[in-house]
Amino acid sequence: MYLAQNYKFLRRNTASNQEKCVHGIKFFFFRAPLFAFICNFAPMNQLKTSIITRQEQLPSLDDSNFFHSRQLFELTKSTPRQKPYMVVAQDDGGRVVAHLLAIVRYRSSWIPPYFFMHCRILGEGVYADGVERQAVFGQLLNSLRQRLASRVLYIEMSNLSQKMFGYRELRQQQFFPVHWMSIHNSLHSHTPEERISRRMQSRIDKAYERGIVTKEVETPEEFAAFIHLLRQHNLLKPKRYIPRQEFFKGITDGGHGRLFVTVFKGHVIGCSACAYSGRNAYLWYAAYRRKSFAFLHPDVLTLWHAIKDTHQRGYDHIFFLDVGLPFRRNPFRDFILRFGGKPVSTYRWFRCSIRWVNTLLSWIYRD
Repeated sequence: MYLAQNYKFLRRNTASNQEKCVHGIKFFFFRAPLFAFICNFAPMNQLKTSIITRQEQLPSLDDSNFFHSRQLFELTKSTPRQKPYMVVAQDDGGRVVAHLLAIVRYRSSWIPPYFFMHCRILGEGVYADGVERQAVFGQLLNSLRQRLASRVLYIEMSNLSQKMFGYRELRQQQFFPVHWMSIHNSLHSHTPEERISRRMQSRIDKAYERGIVTKEVETPEEFAAFIHLLRQHNLLKPKRYIPRQEFFKGITDGGHGRLFVTVFKGHVIGCSACAYSGRNAYLWYAAYRRKSFAFLHPDVLTLWHAIKDTHQRGYDHIFFLDVGLPFRRNPFRDFILRFGGKPVSTYRWFRCSIRWVNTLLSWIYRD
Protein backbone atom coordinates (compact mmCIF):
# COMPACT_ATOMS: atom_id res chain seq x y z
CA MET A 1 0.00 0.00 0.00
CA TYR A 2 2.77 2.39 0.94
CA LEU A 3 4.69 1.61 -2.24
CA ALA A 4 1.60 2.10 -4.40
CA GLN A 5 0.94 5.58 -2.89
CA ASN A 6 4.54 6.64 -3.44
CA TYR A 7 4.41 5.35 -7.02
CA LYS A 8 1.25 7.44 -7.74
CA PHE A 9 2.87 10.53 -6.13
CA LEU A 10 6.02 10.18 -8.19
CA ARG A 11 4.00 9.65 -11.38
CA ARG A 12 1.95 12.82 -10.78
CA ASN A 13 5.08 14.89 -10.12
CA THR A 14 6.85 13.45 -13.15
CA ALA A 15 3.87 14.26 -15.41
CA SER A 16 3.68 17.78 -13.93
CA ASN A 17 7.39 18.35 -14.55
CA GLN A 18 7.04 17.06 -18.11
CA GLU A 19 4.19 19.51 -18.79
CA LYS A 20 6.26 22.37 -17.38
CA CYS A 21 9.19 21.33 -19.53
CA VAL A 22 7.01 21.17 -22.65
CA HIS A 23 5.58 24.63 -21.90
CA GLY A 24 9.10 25.96 -21.42
CA ILE A 25 10.24 24.51 -24.72
CA LYS A 26 7.20 26.00 -26.52
CA PHE A 27 7.93 29.43 -25.05
CA PHE A 28 11.60 29.24 -26.01
CA PHE A 29 11.03 28.16 -29.60
CA PHE A 30 7.89 30.14 -30.39
CA ARG A 31 7.62 33.14 -28.07
CA ALA A 32 11.27 33.88 -27.40
CA PRO A 33 12.11 34.57 -31.09
CA LEU A 34 9.10 36.86 -31.28
CA PHE A 35 10.27 38.67 -28.14
CA ALA A 36 13.79 38.98 -29.58
CA PHE A 37 12.40 40.21 -32.88
CA ILE A 38 10.43 42.94 -31.10
CA CYS A 39 13.44 43.92 -29.01
CA ASN A 40 15.75 44.11 -32.01
CA PHE A 41 13.45 46.20 -34.17
CA ALA A 42 11.77 48.33 -31.55
CA PRO A 43 14.40 51.09 -31.84
CA MET A 44 13.93 51.14 -35.61
CA ASN A 45 10.23 51.90 -35.17
CA GLN A 46 11.14 55.08 -33.34
CA LEU A 47 12.71 56.57 -36.44
CA LYS A 48 10.81 59.37 -38.11
CA THR A 49 10.58 58.99 -41.88
CA SER A 50 9.78 61.96 -44.11
CA ILE A 51 9.80 62.67 -47.84
CA ILE A 52 11.25 65.98 -49.01
CA THR A 53 10.65 67.56 -52.42
CA ARG A 54 12.00 71.08 -51.77
CA GLN A 55 15.70 71.73 -51.46
CA GLU A 56 15.32 74.36 -48.73
CA GLN A 57 13.80 71.65 -46.49
CA LEU A 58 16.73 69.28 -46.84
CA PRO A 59 18.65 68.61 -43.60
CA SER A 60 22.40 68.09 -43.44
CA LEU A 61 23.17 64.93 -45.46
CA ASP A 62 26.11 62.63 -46.06
CA ASP A 63 26.98 63.36 -49.70
CA SER A 64 29.57 60.59 -50.09
CA ASN A 65 27.28 58.88 -52.63
CA PHE A 66 26.53 61.20 -55.55
CA PHE A 67 23.40 59.27 -56.56
CA HIS A 68 21.80 60.07 -53.18
CA SER A 69 23.33 63.49 -52.59
CA ARG A 70 22.03 67.00 -52.20
CA GLN A 71 23.84 67.96 -55.42
CA LEU A 72 21.91 65.45 -57.53
CA PHE A 73 18.68 66.44 -55.78
CA GLU A 74 19.19 70.10 -56.68
CA LEU A 75 20.30 69.21 -60.20
CA THR A 76 17.22 67.07 -60.79
CA LYS A 77 14.99 69.73 -59.29
CA SER A 78 16.25 72.31 -61.80
CA THR A 79 15.86 69.95 -64.78
CA PRO A 80 12.49 69.97 -66.60
CA ARG A 81 10.38 66.78 -66.61
CA GLN A 82 12.08 65.37 -63.51
CA LYS A 83 11.17 65.57 -59.83
CA PRO A 84 13.31 64.34 -56.90
CA TYR A 85 11.98 62.68 -53.75
CA MET A 86 14.45 62.46 -50.88
CA VAL A 87 13.32 59.94 -48.25
CA VAL A 88 14.97 60.75 -44.90
CA ALA A 89 14.99 58.75 -41.65
CA GLN A 90 15.80 60.63 -38.43
CA ASP A 91 16.13 59.51 -34.82
CA ASP A 92 14.56 61.17 -31.79
CA GLY A 93 17.37 63.72 -31.68
CA GLY A 94 16.83 64.82 -35.28
CA ARG A 95 20.00 63.14 -36.55
CA VAL A 96 19.74 61.79 -40.09
CA VAL A 97 20.51 58.07 -39.95
CA ALA A 98 19.59 57.20 -43.56
CA HIS A 99 18.41 58.81 -46.78
CA LEU A 100 17.47 57.62 -50.23
CA LEU A 101 16.94 59.64 -53.42
CA ALA A 102 14.25 58.63 -55.90
CA ILE A 103 13.77 60.48 -59.18
CA VAL A 104 10.39 60.61 -60.93
CA ARG A 105 10.65 61.06 -64.69
CA TYR A 106 7.93 62.28 -67.03
CA ARG A 107 7.78 60.28 -70.27
CA SER A 108 5.77 61.34 -73.32
CA SER A 109 5.73 61.01 -77.10
CA TRP A 110 3.53 61.93 -80.04
CA ILE A 111 4.49 58.90 -82.16
CA PRO A 112 3.50 56.56 -80.67
CA PRO A 113 1.31 58.65 -78.36
CA TYR A 114 1.85 57.97 -74.69
CA PHE A 115 2.38 59.75 -71.37
CA PHE A 116 3.36 58.24 -68.06
CA MET A 117 5.64 58.76 -65.08
CA HIS A 118 8.07 56.30 -63.61
CA CYS A 119 10.45 56.35 -60.64
CA ARG A 120 14.12 55.37 -60.82
CA ILE A 121 16.38 54.62 -57.85
CA LEU A 122 20.12 53.93 -58.22
CA GLY A 123 21.43 52.10 -55.17
CA GLU A 124 19.99 51.47 -51.72
CA GLY A 125 20.81 54.86 -50.22
CA VAL A 126 23.20 56.10 -47.52
CA TYR A 127 23.18 54.88 -43.88
CA ALA A 128 24.93 56.00 -40.72
CA ASP A 129 27.29 53.68 -38.87
CA GLY A 130 25.65 51.24 -36.46
CA VAL A 131 22.27 51.33 -38.18
CA GLU A 132 20.36 48.16 -39.06
CA ARG A 133 20.52 48.84 -42.79
CA GLN A 134 17.97 46.24 -43.90
CA ALA A 135 15.31 47.32 -41.41
CA VAL A 136 15.74 51.05 -42.10
CA PHE A 137 15.75 50.36 -45.84
CA GLY A 138 12.35 48.70 -45.42
CA GLN A 139 10.97 51.80 -43.69
CA LEU A 140 12.31 54.13 -46.38
CA LEU A 141 10.88 51.92 -49.10
CA ASN A 142 7.49 51.68 -47.43
CA SER A 143 7.19 55.46 -47.13
CA LEU A 144 8.18 55.96 -50.76
CA ARG A 145 5.75 53.31 -52.01
CA GLN A 146 2.84 54.86 -50.13
CA ARG A 147 3.69 58.28 -51.55
CA LEU A 148 4.15 57.24 -55.19
CA ALA A 149 1.81 54.25 -55.49
CA SER A 150 -0.89 56.21 -57.33
CA ARG A 151 1.40 58.72 -59.09
CA VAL A 152 3.81 56.66 -61.17
CA LEU A 153 3.30 53.74 -63.53
CA TYR A 154 6.18 51.76 -62.04
CA ILE A 155 9.16 52.01 -59.69
CA GLU A 156 12.55 50.66 -60.74
CA MET A 157 15.48 50.03 -58.40
CA SER A 158 18.91 48.93 -59.59
CA ASN A 159 22.64 49.00 -58.81
CA LEU A 160 22.34 47.65 -55.28
CA SER A 161 25.63 47.03 -53.49
CA GLN A 162 24.81 43.32 -53.02
CA LYS A 163 22.53 41.06 -55.00
CA MET A 164 20.45 39.96 -51.99
CA PHE A 165 20.36 43.32 -50.21
CA GLY A 166 16.84 44.12 -49.04
CA TYR A 167 15.35 41.00 -50.64
CA ARG A 168 12.76 40.45 -47.90
CA GLU A 169 11.89 44.14 -47.60
CA LEU A 170 11.43 44.53 -51.36
CA ARG A 171 9.24 41.43 -51.51
CA GLN A 172 7.10 42.77 -48.68
CA GLN A 173 6.48 45.93 -50.72
CA GLN A 174 5.34 43.84 -53.73
CA PHE A 175 8.49 44.37 -55.81
CA PHE A 176 9.54 41.55 -58.13
CA PRO A 177 13.14 40.83 -59.19
CA VAL A 178 14.41 40.44 -62.75
CA HIS A 179 17.76 38.73 -63.25
CA TRP A 180 20.16 41.32 -64.66
CA MET A 181 23.84 41.64 -65.45
CA SER A 182 26.19 44.28 -64.05
CA ILE A 183 29.58 44.98 -65.65
CA HIS A 184 32.49 46.96 -64.25
CA ASN A 185 36.18 47.36 -65.07
CA SER A 186 38.81 47.30 -62.34
CA LEU A 187 41.43 49.99 -62.91
CA HIS A 188 43.58 49.72 -59.77
CA SER A 189 45.29 46.37 -60.39
CA HIS A 190 45.92 46.41 -64.17
CA THR A 191 46.00 49.10 -66.83
CA PRO A 192 43.22 49.16 -69.45
CA GLU A 193 45.72 48.09 -72.13
CA GLU A 194 46.48 44.90 -70.20
CA ARG A 195 42.82 43.87 -70.19
CA ILE A 196 42.04 44.07 -73.93
CA SER A 197 43.08 41.75 -76.73
CA ARG A 198 45.75 42.55 -79.30
CA ARG A 199 43.11 42.71 -81.99
CA MET A 200 41.16 45.33 -80.04
CA GLN A 201 44.33 47.35 -79.40
CA SER A 202 45.23 47.21 -83.10
CA ARG A 203 41.76 48.42 -84.04
CA ILE A 204 42.07 51.37 -81.63
CA ASP A 205 45.51 52.33 -82.91
CA LYS A 206 44.41 52.26 -86.56
CA ALA A 207 41.38 54.44 -85.81
CA TYR A 208 43.58 57.07 -84.18
CA GLU A 209 45.96 56.94 -87.16
CA ARG A 210 43.06 57.76 -89.49
CA GLY A 211 42.38 61.01 -87.66
CA ILE A 212 39.96 60.15 -84.86
CA VAL A 213 40.05 62.57 -81.93
CA THR A 214 38.45 61.82 -78.56
CA LYS A 215 38.27 64.64 -76.04
CA GLU A 216 36.19 66.33 -73.38
CA VAL A 217 33.39 68.68 -74.41
CA GLU A 218 34.73 72.24 -74.29
CA THR A 219 32.71 74.52 -76.61
CA PRO A 220 28.95 75.24 -76.92
CA GLU A 221 29.05 73.75 -80.43
CA GLU A 222 30.46 70.46 -79.10
CA PHE A 223 27.88 70.41 -76.33
CA ALA A 224 25.05 70.94 -78.85
CA ALA A 225 26.44 68.14 -81.03
CA PHE A 226 26.69 65.91 -77.95
CA ILE A 227 23.00 66.45 -77.09
CA HIS A 228 21.88 66.00 -80.71
CA LEU A 229 23.72 62.70 -81.17
CA LEU A 230 22.56 61.35 -77.81
CA ARG A 231 18.92 62.04 -78.64
CA GLN A 232 19.12 60.73 -82.20
CA HIS A 233 20.83 57.54 -81.09
CA ASN A 234 18.12 56.77 -78.52
CA LEU A 235 15.13 58.06 -80.50
CA LEU A 236 13.73 54.58 -81.19
CA LYS A 237 14.75 53.13 -77.81
CA PRO A 238 11.89 53.99 -75.43
CA LYS A 239 13.54 52.08 -72.55
CA ARG A 240 16.34 54.65 -72.36
CA TYR A 241 15.44 57.99 -70.85
CA ILE A 242 17.52 60.99 -71.95
CA PRO A 243 17.24 64.05 -69.65
CA ARG A 244 17.10 67.62 -70.90
CA GLN A 245 20.36 69.41 -71.65
CA GLU A 246 20.20 71.30 -68.34
CA PHE A 247 20.94 68.04 -66.57
CA PHE A 248 24.20 67.40 -68.45
CA LYS A 249 25.21 71.03 -68.12
CA GLY A 250 24.72 70.84 -64.36
CA ILE A 251 26.83 67.68 -64.01
CA THR A 252 29.84 69.27 -65.67
CA ASP A 253 29.45 72.66 -63.97
CA GLY A 254 29.22 71.00 -60.56
CA GLY A 255 32.31 68.86 -61.15
CA HIS A 256 30.42 65.59 -60.65
CA GLY A 257 30.90 64.30 -64.19
CA ARG A 258 32.40 64.86 -67.62
CA LEU A 259 31.15 64.74 -71.20
CA PHE A 260 33.27 63.33 -74.02
CA VAL A 261 32.97 63.42 -77.80
CA THR A 262 34.61 61.41 -80.57
CA VAL A 263 35.34 63.65 -83.59
CA PHE A 264 36.32 62.79 -87.16
CA LYS A 265 36.98 65.66 -89.63
CA GLY A 266 34.77 68.05 -87.68
CA HIS A 267 31.89 65.57 -87.27
CA VAL A 268 30.91 64.24 -83.85
CA ILE A 269 30.51 60.49 -84.35
CA GLY A 270 30.44 59.40 -80.71
CA CYS A 271 29.72 60.76 -77.23
CA SER A 272 29.59 59.59 -73.63
CA ALA A 273 28.76 60.96 -70.17
CA CYS A 274 30.52 59.83 -66.97
CA ALA A 275 29.52 60.56 -63.38
CA TYR A 276 31.84 60.22 -60.37
CA SER A 277 31.05 59.05 -56.85
CA GLY A 278 33.75 58.30 -54.31
CA ARG A 279 36.50 56.20 -55.86
CA ASN A 280 34.33 54.99 -58.74
CA ALA A 281 33.23 56.30 -62.12
CA TYR A 282 29.96 55.46 -63.85
CA LEU A 283 29.42 55.47 -67.60
CA TRP A 284 25.87 56.83 -67.57
CA TYR A 285 25.11 57.57 -71.24
CA ALA A 286 26.76 56.79 -74.56
CA ALA A 287 25.91 57.13 -78.27
CA TYR A 288 27.76 56.68 -81.56
CA ARG A 289 27.23 56.59 -85.31
CA ARG A 290 28.36 53.02 -85.68
CA LYS A 291 26.70 52.28 -89.04
CA SER A 292 27.64 55.51 -90.80
CA PHE A 293 31.32 55.25 -89.80
CA ALA A 294 31.71 51.51 -89.38
CA PHE A 295 35.31 51.47 -90.60
CA LEU A 296 36.33 53.89 -87.83
CA HIS A 297 34.67 51.93 -84.99
CA PRO A 298 33.30 54.98 -83.13
CA ASP A 299 31.67 52.75 -80.50
CA VAL A 300 35.03 51.25 -79.57
CA LEU A 301 36.84 54.60 -79.45
CA THR A 302 34.07 56.29 -77.43
CA LEU A 303 34.03 53.72 -74.64
CA TRP A 304 37.79 53.28 -74.72
CA HIS A 305 38.40 56.98 -74.12
CA ALA A 306 35.99 56.99 -71.16
CA ILE A 307 37.84 54.03 -69.62
CA LYS A 308 41.28 55.57 -70.27
CA ASP A 309 40.29 58.95 -68.85
CA THR A 310 38.89 57.30 -65.72
CA HIS A 311 42.12 55.37 -65.21
CA GLN A 312 44.28 58.46 -65.69
CA ARG A 313 42.27 60.33 -63.05
CA GLY A 314 42.99 57.62 -60.48
CA TYR A 315 39.59 56.01 -60.01
CA ASP A 316 39.42 52.37 -58.91
CA HIS A 317 36.52 51.18 -61.06
CA ILE A 318 34.25 52.21 -63.90
CA PHE A 319 30.72 50.83 -63.87
CA PHE A 320 28.47 50.59 -66.94
CA LEU A 321 24.98 51.65 -65.88
CA ASP A 322 23.41 50.41 -69.12
CA VAL A 323 24.45 47.00 -70.47
CA GLY A 324 21.27 46.26 -72.41
CA LEU A 325 18.26 44.10 -71.65
CA PRO A 326 18.74 40.80 -69.78
CA PHE A 327 18.47 38.49 -72.77
CA ARG A 328 20.61 35.39 -72.97
CA ARG A 329 22.16 36.65 -76.21
CA ASN A 330 22.96 40.33 -75.97
CA PRO A 331 25.48 41.67 -78.53
CA PHE A 332 25.82 44.99 -76.69
CA ARG A 333 26.73 43.23 -73.44
CA ASP A 334 29.26 41.06 -75.28
CA PHE A 335 30.72 44.21 -76.82
CA ILE A 336 31.27 45.84 -73.41
CA LEU A 337 32.94 42.70 -72.09
CA ARG A 338 35.61 42.99 -74.79
CA PHE A 339 37.18 45.82 -72.78
CA GLY A 340 38.09 43.38 -69.99
CA GLY A 341 35.13 44.02 -67.72
CA LYS A 342 33.85 41.70 -65.01
CA PRO A 343 30.23 40.49 -65.31
CA VAL A 344 28.29 40.15 -62.06
CA SER A 345 24.85 38.60 -61.72
CA THR A 346 22.42 40.88 -59.92
CA TYR A 347 18.75 41.81 -59.55
CA ARG A 348 16.83 44.76 -60.89
CA TRP A 349 13.62 45.32 -58.93
CA PHE A 350 10.30 46.58 -60.30
CA ARG A 351 6.88 47.39 -58.93
CA CYS A 352 3.96 48.31 -61.20
CA SER A 353 1.16 50.44 -59.74
CA ILE A 354 -1.48 48.50 -61.67
CA ARG A 355 -2.16 45.69 -59.26
CA TRP A 356 -3.13 42.90 -61.65
CA VAL A 357 -0.21 43.73 -63.95
CA ASN A 358 2.19 43.63 -61.02
CA THR A 359 0.75 40.29 -59.90
CA LEU A 360 1.14 38.86 -63.41
CA LEU A 361 4.72 40.08 -63.78
CA SER A 362 5.58 38.80 -60.30
CA TRP A 363 4.38 35.36 -61.38
CA ILE A 364 6.28 35.50 -64.69
CA TYR A 365 9.55 36.58 -63.04
CA ARG A 366 9.18 34.36 -59.96
CA ASP A 367 12.39 32.76 -58.64
